[in-house]
Amino acid sequence: MTASTIIPESTLPRVVIIGAGFAGLTLAEKLKKRPFQVVLIDRNNYHQFQPLFYQVAMSGLEPSSILFPLRKTFQKTPNLLVRIAEVEGISPDNNILHTSLGDISYDHLIIATGANTNYFGNETLQSNVIPMKTVSEALYLRNKILEDFEAAVTTQSTIAKTKLLNICIVGGGPTGVELAGAIAEMRNHILPKDYPEIDIAEVKITLIQGAGRLLDTMSEKASIATFEYLSKMGVEIHLNKFVTQYDGQTITLNDQSTLEAGKVIWAAGVIGQAPNGLNTDVIGAGKRIRINEYMQVEGYENIYAIGDAALMTYEEKWPKGHPQVAQVAIQMGALLSKNLTAKNATERKPFTYNDLGSMATIGRNKAVVDLPFLKFKGFFAWLVWMFVHLMSLIGVRNKLVVFINWIWSYLTYDQSLRLLIKPFVPKSANQEQ
Repeated sequence: MTASTIIPESTLPRVVIIGAGFAGLTLAEKLKKRPFQVVLIDRNNYHQFQPLFYQVAMSGLEPSSILFPLRKTFQKTPNLLVRIAEVEGISPDNNILHTSLGDISYDHLIIATGANTNYFGNETLQSNVIPMKTVSEALYLRNKILEDFEAAVTTQSTIAKTKLLNICIVGGGPTGVELAGAIAEMRNHILPKDYPEIDIAEVKITLIQGAGRLLDTMSEKASIATFEYLSKMGVEIHLNKFVTQYDGQTITLNDQSTLEAGKVIWAAGVIGQAPNGLNTDVIGAGKRIRINEYMQVEGYENIYAIGDAALMTYEEKWPKGHPQVAQVAIQMGALLSKNLTAKNATERKPFTYNDLGSMATIGRNKAVVDLPFLKFKGFFAWLVWMFVHLMSLIGVRNKLVVFINWIWSYLTYDQSLRLLIKPFVPKSANQEQ
């Protein structure tokens, strides 16, 4: 299939953006009324608000409330085209992007592919743990937890019941602690009402962190508060421990100790996603793509990388690259839009990350917030966390739906979305026969 059949010809310079995460979507929004033909490519037809995946997994929110259709975002913008495709590689010498739909030529190529789950090369772990990088994985986890609760009601085997009710989370960053807190609240407030046959003391929640403290990228004050919150909620925390093996039943740690768990949720790290075709020497630590201060991929004039996929080491404060968080991605996308529309090279500006702070919620009335000028915890921090995340959602409907769900959960101690919705799998002709 030729490029002209995939993308209509245009006299405008063509900007192709791979990925509709925070970085890619921000850039596309900024360029949609600029003198470019913008092509936004993603494997999904929606933008995912990743910070709230854990609430989908814990039955607090429906997926549709944290997703937003790309085509709805760019209605009435004829110079911006959305294509749902898998990227297969790049031919930089010819300015061609190879996709599952066919080849697409570009004048400027922006790689905003984000990051994927990092299993650190352990195939056994990859086969048995549950990741949390897509809304599909969050839904799988929701179903798995509810299925195991249902099975635990009727099982007669103590060993089998222990496996069904033991939940382990690997990784003590924001995703890990937020999951641990949400699961603990479900166990403490929902389980006794929905499953009176199950003794909540039998539901064991374990959080394993390789570093010496939780939330090790935040302040020590935030780490201590988070540890205290989770401990009081009944979460068993292991610091300075690494998971070396997990066979679906038994977790083996780096000190050769073992834990039994039927579910291991993997929130232990991410790894970059670089399309095939780039020089191998531009792939840096964590498989992130090396870029200069103008976000150009090293060695290429018209290929850029932004967001989690990018590795910039020019800033003195970030010698190992910027944190892989939404704010970096959004700021990169916004600045790159200005640089692409600059009249000449002297008008371009180098990227400097404006760290607005970080935060994490552990549960009802429990959160920690680190701002550049202030660090605080508790109820007010929880309100700040809610406000920031609510305002960051795309679409008035999504903001309203999430707000109503949060208010309902706060007033009733109840998440009303505990639905076991399994994917439909049609029978093959052989099965029918």
